[in-house]
Parts: sequence; structure tokens; C-alpha cells
Amino acid sequence: MSLAKEKESSGEIVDTKVLKQLYRYVQPYKFQFYFLVFLTISLAILAPTRPYFIQVAIDDYISVGDSQGLLKMVYILVGLMILQAVVQWAHTFYSGWIGQVIIRDLRVKLFDHLLKLKLKFFDNTPIGRLVTRNVSDIETLADVFSEGLAAIIGDLLQLVTILGVMFYIDWKLTLVSLCTLPLMIISTYIFKEKIKVTFNDVRNAVSNLNAFLQEHITGMNIVQIFNREDREFEKFKEINREHRTAHIKSVLYYSIYFPVAEIIQAIGIGLVVWYGAVGVLGMDIQVGVLISFIMYLQLFFRPIRMIADRFNTLQMGVVSSSRIFKLLDSTEHIANEGDFKPEKVKGHIEVKDLWFAYVDEDYVLKNINFEVKPGQTVALVGATGAGKSSTINLLSRFYEINKGSISIDGTDIRDFELSTLRKHIGVVLQDVFLFSNSIYYNITLGNPNITREQVLEAAEMVGAKKFIERLPGGLDYNVMERGATLSVGQRQLISFVRAMVYNPEIIILDEATSSVDTETEELIQESIEKMMKGRTSIVIAHRLSTIQKADQIIVLHKGEIVETGTHETLLEMGGYYTQLHQMQLKTMAI
Repeated sequence: MSLAKEKESSGEIVDTKVLKQLYRYVQPYKFQFYFLVFLTISLAILAPTRPYFIQVAIDDYISVGDSQGLLKMVYILVGLMILQAVVQWAHTFYSGWIGQVIIRDLRVKLFDHLLKLKLKFFDNTPIGRLVTRNVSDIETLADVFSEGLAAIIGDLLQLVTILGVMFYIDWKLTLVSLCTLPLMIISTYIFKEKIKVTFNDVRNAVSNLNAFLQEHITGMNIVQIFNREDREFEKFKEINREHRTAHIKSVLYYSIYFPVAEIIQAIGIGLVVWYGAVGVLGMDIQVGVLISFIMYLQLFFRPIRMIADRFNTLQMGVVSSSRIFKLLDSTEHIANEGDFKPEKVKGHIEVKDLWFAYVDEDYVLKNINFEVKPGQTVALVGATGAGKSSTINLLSRFYEINKGSISIDGTDIRDFELSTLRKHIGVVLQDVFLFSNSIYYNITLGNPNITREQVLEAAEMVGAKKFIERLPGGLDYNVMERGATLSVGQRQLISFVRAMVYNPEIIILDEATSSVDTETEELIQESIEKMMKGRTSIVIAHRLSTIQKADQIIVLHKGEIVETGTHETLLEMGGYYTQLHQMQLKTMAI
């Protein structure tokens, strides 16, 4: 599968629609959120108090030698500093706490949503990109609350408060102090626009990098088999180079902006000192006022310097949020509107006028009709792409039917509650997926209702018990990722046990023995017959020798049924099935 690079626009700075969607996740924590707002306002009010009391201490007490009054001011300043430290701690803690609980809830919701999506969605979406959504993008949302929205509101309130106090104390000195403000605003705006683009490039690069790594690590055997290591390594270096370039651009802009901001602030302070010193010498300005204004300027320019960074943090949070909500808004989920929950089914399957397409109206199944009576075994055969696997995927509702219907015991499968439908159908696939966990977990998939005795009983039925008991730890043996420590045949046997332990009434074998050698196939063939005994079975097999005893064989060609009958009757017809049979005989002879 080729990897399409992700390119997404950064969007507006503040997308109110996305923020409203985020606010829905704040609702369960309204008390903490409003408390955080209160703390934000408190910090904005406390910020300018220290310079003001220092000014009062200098002009009203130090200048007149009032030591008692000065001591009182020291106590007030110490108390204010302690109060500000406590409020700052609470603000930092609650902003981080709210961010973490929200991303926890959102990550759970997103993963739950992914579990319900159609397989068609995963066919068209790189897994690495979904990992980015569920990990990196959601993690970015925490910064919206800790370093984004709350911090921006706090900075703006602090600016307004400081400016108000400065004008109240000395409006002329305030105007002089603000002479460099236009320069600071212009440089901050330019920085914000530049860094916004680079931040978005970084997010896209991370997504592309994750998707590339996931795809190529999973398919490493193909890369090595076809000697593509050097070529794929060059591709990786290119994607990694783009990731590095995006980061370096952001570092470059930071390295330019902050020194420029410091110079502008220094110029502003220099103007204040010059104008204030003239005023002090002329007895128009008190020394405490001049000192407090220097402190006010430092407090005033700090949030301006930071606000650009805050806006971009908010911006990236909004971008990540929009990506996540876009995924959550996806309608490619399997509709689970049925409420039929039978304890048992007989296994009578009817397929009527079935049409199905993966894309638009490019049908891979056309007007399929067949019936499987309870306890019967039906085999689907045909060339690759004939529609065999598509048919059984529709039976388990991994994909939705375009036209027609499939029913079990006379009830449309869409009327079944989804988990109930799948509980009655055991599926054994050709490509066996095993999790990096114990054999016991891979068979039960964490179902606490399945005992070890049941697992061993099912293993005995399909002939897997002996090899499991020979492994270190038996059922507790860790198979590693994708069952790397087991042979193909052993993995397939585990998949048989996994299907049988749920005791389904319907069994589907999708080329379940095509990956094992002939000797292993002969060993498990008897177990497969036991497994299918008394159950409705649908078998897909390339090896026609394995389905000769089927009650009915359905031959598919280009999505249509071309022949039906038993092995003997189909051979007598001398049609498409006969051609397939003769081709396999020639292959075996060779």
C-alpha cells in the first residue's frame, strides 16, 4: 500500500465550532473549569500589585525614613508573593488536570469509535495516521488547557490590568512606555504567522512519519524479500528530513523573535528611564514611580512575547481537535440497530439477490443466491477476486450489503444485535493475527467467561493440545507480536481453537489450511471435520481436495455464481469447476 502524505491546512486561529465541541467534554468537570477561570482572573489581578506596593514602600516610607511603615509593606509583599505562588500552583495544577482528564475521555471515545468502524475505513486509511490521531493529536489537546486557552485569557487580563494601573499612576509615563508597543505587536504578529505554518508542517510530518514507520515495520519481510532496504531507507530519510526541517524552521523563528522582543523591551525600558530620570530630576516624578514602571514594563512585555506562542499552541490544539472530531464524525460505522438476540440459532442461511461493491457501483458480487441448510457444509470456490471472501465478510457484517439480503433462520442479519450475530459465527481466516500475549489470551481474547478447561477441550478437538503443552508455560506461553515465535501451522491451529472455544453454530473457514504444509493439513483435516460436525459450515478453499465432501459447492467467477452442485456432479458438467480441478491436478503432478 502506498503512503499518501498528509497535507492539511491549519485553519483559522480560533475555530469556534471546534471550541464548542471541546467544551462538551468540559461539561462533566464544570466546577473545576470555573474554578480555573477564577484562578486565571485572580492571577491577572495579583500581577500588578507587587510593583505598586514597592512604589508605595519607596515613595511613602523609604524616602521619609519610616522603618515601621516599611516593615508593614514588607509583610504585605511577602504575603502577596505567597498568595500569588499558591494561586499560580493551583492554576498550573488544575489547567493540567482538566487537560489530562479531557484527553483521557476523548481518547477512550475515539478508540471506542474506531472499534465500530467498517473494515472498509481501515482498508483506505493508513494505520499510522490513526495512531497519530489517538496519541499525538489527542496529547496536543492537553496544551489547549494548560498552555493555550486559559493562558491566553490570563495574559490578556493581565495586560489590561497592568495598563489600567499604569495609566492611573502616570498617564504621560505610560504613553512613553508604550512607544515601542507597535514594534512589539508587529514582530509578534509576524512570528505568530510564521510559527503557525511551521507547527502545522510539524504535525503533518509526524503523521506521515508514523504512517510510514507502521507500514514498513509491519511489512518488513516484504521489504527484505525484494531487497528494498536501501530504497525504503532513502524514502524514510526524506520523510525524516522533512520532519527535521519543519522543526528547525520553528527553532529558527524562535531564535529570531525572542532576541528581537528583548531588544524592543530594552528600548522601551531605556525610554522610560530617560524620561523618568528627567522627571525625577525636575521633581515631577517620584523615584518609586519610575522603579515601578520599569517593573510594569517587564510584566507587560512578557505576556506579549508569550501570547504568540500561546496562540500557536491553541492553533495546533484546534487543528488536532478538528482532525479528531472529523474522525469521530465519520459515518463509516456499522449500524447496530437490530435488537434480535437469540441464545441459539439453527444455522439456516439464505442469500437472496445479493449485490455488493467496495467502491461506488463497481460490484464485486452480482445477484448472488444460495441456501445453506442447518448442519450442511457449503464450499465457495473460484479464482482470486471471484468474490468468495466478500461473501463471508458480508455474512458477519464486516461490510454492509448494497442490495439484497442475507438471513439466518429467516431473520435478516441486519435485525440481529451485532455482537449476538458474530457470537453465533466462528471465523477462521488464512492470515492469522496473534497479539503479543499468552496463548490463553489469544484464544479467549480476554473473555473472563471462558475457562482454561474449555480452552484445553477445544484445543484437544482441533489437535492443538499436544503442541501447546510442549511449549514453555503451555497456555501461558507468550507468542510475541503477530505470533512470531510460532510456525504458520501452529498459528493456524490456535485460530481453530479460538473459533471453537465460543462453540458457534456457524463455522466459516476462509482458506484456513492454505498457509500450512500438506503434512500439517492432513493432521488437522480430521479435526476440521469434527469441528464442522453438527454445524452449518461455509468453506473457502483453493485446494479442491479439501472440499470434496461438501454438501454443495458454489463456483464463483467475476462476482457471479456460474455453477453449483456436489464435487461429482460438477466434474460431470465439464465446466469451470472441472477446469479448476484439472489445473490443480497438473500443478500437483509437477
